[in-house]
Amino acid sequence: MSPMALTLGYSPCPNDTFIFYAMVHQKIDTGDLRFKEILLDVETLNQKALNSGFDITKVSFHAYGHLRDTYTLLSSGGALGRGCGPLLVAKAETTPEMLRGKKIAIPGRLTTAYLLLQLFDPALTDDIVVMPFNQIMDSVKRGSVDAGLIIHESRFTYSEYGLFAVEDLGRWWESETGLPIPLGCIIAEKRLGSETIETVGTIIRKSVQYAFSHREETTGYIKAHSQELEDRVVEQHVNLYVNTYTLDLGREGTAAVQELLRRAEEKGVFNKSPV
Repeated sequence: MSPMALTLGYSPCPNDTFIFYAMVHQKIDTGDLRFKEILLDVETLNQKALNSGFDITKVSFHAYGHLRDTYTLLSSGGALGRGCGPLLVAKAETTPEMLRGKKIAIPGRLTTAYLLLQLFDPALTDDIVVMPFNQIMDSVKRGSVDAGLIIHESRFTYSEYGLFAVEDLGRWWESETGLPIPLGCIIAEKRLGSETIETVGTIIRKSVQYAFSHREETTGYIKAHSQELEDRVVEQHVNLYVNTYTLDLGREGTAAVQELLRRAEEKGVFNKSPV
């Protein structure tokens, strides 16, 4: 019997390449499953998932809210944590209230960062400019936008652009809920069937465990897709976004996801799902 080939979408960010290194390079037993990886930025993954782009894919939890009827959330491989949320930054020290109605750059309308901004203060979303996340800080610095919502490794480097943190939306979320911030997750198309989906979840968990035990071995693959990042930033990125919640959401992680979806449903960001 020939192996079953599944398409797997994830981002070139260090946390994702760290997580999936072992399974795409067959460092662990994947049984009859083989994975064809396609690396794209998270907002492109979000948009492709809306059109059933991949069998298994990384998406923002915001996007998952729109996809619950056709995709299953896996308990492993996600990005949740504390002190790791998106930052609203500006060229000068200011307050969120002073940015209401101003032009704000965001990394995508389906990102969890944008969902958090909507939950934090809808008045900050009146004049939104969508652009790739790695262009936001430069746009704020040049003054082409008044502020920017930054994610990923940008939280480690924004001060090098002379920018100021106006609001830490992850910190706001934690103070509001007492829960970790759910950022990204791995989902699988329901048409794959429960048995295959369960097997994929187990493989991802084993891939994370392998990476934790063989950190140096993953370095080449990570750096091949993050060549512009310094080793220090890569290490900070992995340490921040890969943790016990990545192995398994657990009770607290599940509660955080449910609370995020509940608040978004209350705001009418997406419809309630029976799933």
